[in-house]
Amino acid sequence: MSPTTVMETRRPAGDADAGLASIPGPLGAADPALVTVSPAYPITIRALTRADDAARDAVVRASPAGSFFHLAGWERAVESVFHHEPCSLGAFEGTQLVGVLPLMMCRTPTLARNLVSMPYGVYGGPAARTEAASTALVEAACRLAVQERVGRLELRCENDPGVPGLVGSELYAAFVQDLPSDPEDVWTRMPKRARAEVRKTIERNGLSISAGPWYADDLYELFHRSKKHLGSPALPRAWYHALIRELGDGVIVHVARASSQPLAATMSFVHGDKLDFYYIGVTDDANRTYNVTNFLVTRLQEMCVRRGLRRFDLGRSRVGSGPYQFKKNQGFEPRTLAYRYKLVQSRELPNFNPSNPKTEKLRETWGKLPDWATRTLSNRLMRYLP
Repeated sequence: MSPTTVMETRRPAGDADAGLASIPGPLGAADPALVTVSPAYPITIRALTRADDAARDAVVRASPAGSFFHLAGWERAVESVFHHEPCSLGAFEGTQLVGVLPLMMCRTPTLARNLVSMPYGVYGGPAARTEAASTALVEAACRLAVQERVGRLELRCENDPGVPGLVGSELYAAFVQDLPSDPEDVWTRMPKRARAEVRKTIERNGLSISAGPWYADDLYELFHRSKKHLGSPALPRAWYHALIRELGDGVIVHVARASSQPLAATMSFVHGDKLDFYYIGVTDDANRTYNVTNFLVTRLQEMCVRRGLRRFDLGRSRVGSGPYQFKKNQGFEPRTLAYRYKLVQSRELPNFNPSNPKTEKLRETWGKLPDWATRTLSNRLMRYLP
């Protein structure tokens, strides 16, 4: 799609129910298509370019629907490491950017394509200053999906964008909790059993925690180790370094140790008043012997309170899975995510389940491969698991 192509959105007099989907002609046509969204202001939709990055990030940070994954730096990191094509859309009132829909074209191993908002992220979908701009962005993305004959358009929305014609999924839940004003209150509101386990871990094992971007390689090693143990490919080393390079102080890497031995490493993201606890890698016995994940969740919440952050996001989990239950046991309440899809060439929703019994033999084989093989294969396979 050409970055100079625009779609002007204006409601004709007497046509209160007309919408973008009713206007013939594909997004990207030579002549701008008149569509109807706002009765008061014309809204134009066009592809965003790198020249829009600063304005884009300002809109994302001001929007309640904006997330770390909406930022231009996330898109740049995905493009540089996985080579997916940026297709992000912007909604403009005159020359002012008022809405963003981060979007990338992702290829499958069969060379089919899907439009995803946002690859390797938990959240996506429109982030806009007005409902009209949000609607226009989603409808424009639907038209782009049809024009490009993709398999599907995938919008990883936190809340339902309210656009007809999209298919919903209740496969995943998020775990976001408001933080107290005092670090001590992190402990008092934890379930009694979880609190006792963390106190025992600290008293018996003397765990410590350190932060710094230089721990990215520790995270890579431990995350690869964790994923291999589960029989799954891991993210490439370049990915963590790209996130640090593109998103700077918004990325925090921690390492937990027993004496000098690294037990676990995490990568978290700060966006506004919230911290996303996102990647974690652990040694094989780190949780069984040291309960290190509980320790890290507690210490990072304390850190957030001291930094003045107000919310803690423990990440996405598949409903009913082991991680889902673990997070509930930590006192976090699940909230089903409003992922929405437009099926174009595809006939069913994505339903990848790493615990599927049909893939058990593959997982067992993966776990037996030498490290050099799983690292090399992971670097290739993760492009197709956005």
